Amino acid sequence: MNKQDTPFINLEPQAAKKDITIAVAGNPNTGKSTLINTVSGARLCVGNWPGVTVEKKSASFEFQGRKITLIDLPGVYSLSPYTQEEVIARDYLVREKPDVIINLVDATNLERNLYLTIQLLELGIPLVMALNMHDEATRKGFRIDEEKMASILGCAVVPTVATKSEGISRLMESAVKYADHAESHHPGVISYGEDIEKAFSLVTEHLKDKPEIITSHLPLRWLTIKIIEGDEKVLQDLPATLDAAILTKATRHLRSAHDDDLEAMIADVRYGMAAGLTREALQKPEKRKRELTERIDAVILNRYAGIPVFFLAMWLMFKLTFDISGPFTDWLDGVISGPVSRWTVAIFTEVSAPEWFVSLVSEGIVAGVGAVLTFLPPIFAMMFFITLLEGSGYMARAAFFMDRMMHTIGLHGKSFIPMLLGFGCNVPAVYATRTLENPHDKALTALLIPLMSCGARLPVYVVFTAVFFSAQAGTVLWSLYILGIVLAVLVGFIFKNTLFRGETPVFIMELPPYRMPTAKNMMIHTWEKGKHYLIKAGTWILAISVLVWFGLNLPWGVESKKDSYLGKTGQVLAPVFKPLGFGTWEATSSLLTGIVAKEVVISTMGEVYVSKAGEEKKETPSFGEDVREITVTFAEAFGKAAKNVFSTFGIATLSIEVEEETAGLRSVIAKAFTPLSAYAFMAFVLLYLPCFIFLVAMRHEFGTWKWACIAVVYQSVLAWTAAFVIYQGGRILGY
Repeated sequence: MNKQDTPFINLEPQAAKKDITIAVAGNPNTGKSTLINTVSGARLCVGNWPGVTVEKKSASFEFQGRKITLIDLPGVYSLSPYTQEEVIARDYLVREKPDVIINLVDATNLERNLYLTIQLLELGIPLVMALNMHDEATRKGFRIDEEKMASILGCAVVPTVATKSEGISRLMESAVKYADHAESHHPGVISYGEDIEKAFSLVTEHLKDKPEIITSHLPLRWLTIKIIEGDEKVLQDLPATLDAAILTKATRHLRSAHDDDLEAMIADVRYGMAAGLTREALQKPEKRKRELTERIDAVILNRYAGIPVFFLAMWLMFKLTFDISGPFTDWLDGVISGPVSRWTVAIFTEVSAPEWFVSLVSEGIVAGVGAVLTFLPPIFAMMFFITLLEGSGYMARAAFFMDRMMHTIGLHGKSFIPMLLGFGCNVPAVYATRTLENPHDKALTALLIPLMSCGARLPVYVVFTAVFFSAQAGTVLWSLYILGIVLAVLVGFIFKNTLFRGETPVFIMELPPYRMPTAKNMMIHTWEKGKHYLIKAGTWILAISVLVWFGLNLPWGVESKKDSYLGKTGQVLAPVFKPLGFGTWEATSSLLTGIVAKEVVISTMGEVYVSKAGEEKKETPSFGEDVREITVTFAEAFGKAAKNVFSTFGIATLSIEVEEETAGLRSVIAKAFTPLSAYAFMAFVLLYLPCFIFLVAMRHEFGTWKWACIAVVYQSVLAWTAAFVIYQGGRILGY
């Protein structure tokens, strides 16, 4: 590799400037997000890349008096335009031309990462390499000569440990220096050998004076390489520029002397350069120890132990979720339905607000949104444990050993990752299907994702398991998640042999080493996952709670909610659900509003049953007594959570005695349902219509309502059938 300028057309020396844009590029699992969170203090802004639904993450902050903007490019292994992520990363670098690129390289997997590095160098943009996870490489006995790498590549090489903030200041200083003096910091230029370089020269001479090339500001050498490779996207963008005869002349010798596949030939040169550089700069110990990752994988990836370990991990996640969150759920329930509700009524009564408005705020907004906010503790607890499994490297293993099971439904292990994400929220899981190259794989995976029980259904499970299955809450909850997985396999098998016939694709996936995520990153990613629940509570659920209140109070003056518009609609549809064990207008009305968002099922029940739950009059505590009670019960919740964590495997967190003043909704549910009909109801909530936001996401991702409509139809039939079998089968068995 030669240290020489990579020519940009119309490139002028850059003076030092106030704002600097830095693109952060690297392979998946190299710590890009961790680095950005460390550098920027987690001030991430999330949007979408233009024209697509892939998340675009950026962060702006001050560094040495300069405004720095970091752009988090999608994790890719190359810049070949085969996946949406690769196209996005390449288009941004080529067309937006950031001031500098920070290339994150996994120091423990140097050769594999350097292939992307070499492609980034071809762009001619100043580049600073971050040798991340340098501490892990050192523990393995690796010795990396950073100076030699920097000399060969023509870029700065900075060892970093993003999780510990080591090397970050030096990295940013190098990036700012390279951005300010771009004209003197062009990266080295890889030599592809005499034959290929002659072809490059011929095409370059042809292109360099073309007006359309000059105005495009594309890096000329990169453009030449893409043309020789036969990059279809580049050739489509420059149809009138390239003389076919010139290209034929340039590649004639290459095709005759080497191979027709010029892209593969150039890729071989890159791989050779990556291997050669690794040999030059990396020294490994002669005697290699068996690493911890290999010892753990001997059990985790065992063909017999893998599946039981997976189900055990899922069960343990649910157990700990409720062991920790259960007491805080009851505490929030008591605070919102007690003091907050009383304070709201008192404030609006004091200002002489109309009675209907006081009712709207207290019974509609506070009771509706409050019923959903009550379940923030289990939502965030589950997001925390999902983040832990992802960050530790276990989620990738789960996809790997689930590959065989996924083959039975015509998919591969890679499809399991969006489905795993569906346990958090189905909406981002739909967008995660874009990592699948095959359109049929994407569609089938998206259709199965709603069968993965998302966090929005959790409030329903928490209430019903607390009432009917308190002693076995974790096991019952676990059974619902397993039910969704089993039915996903069954439905997938049916779809495979009807809508999606064809060969099962091959699955290739990287398994990152096991790592313990830092507490800071755990908190950041847990918040990123859980905040969507809060956003929905403040937007969709707030709006729906208001609409439900009007539905329950119109026509004006209605004495019984059963005679309201929502109550009458529920009465009309209730017979459909009678064979399932919950053919009441209250349950039916709740399911109707749950179509918009599953969390609303409980908030609607809170409004539907509010009159029943609040008939008994009690002495109103003073403000001081309320505050004292909130403080005392919060401390008690901490104690109960700690006790539950160290309890036996018989989960008791949801069997905590319900305070008398907060027992309204649960006491009414206990009278309206039986244990059997309650389980059938939870199964129906698990399986019935996807939420409206999910359907919009499917339309957005696939550009058609076709798959969303199929999801609505098949899930409606599946939910009714499953609940029918559970309820009627249970009655036959004597439950």
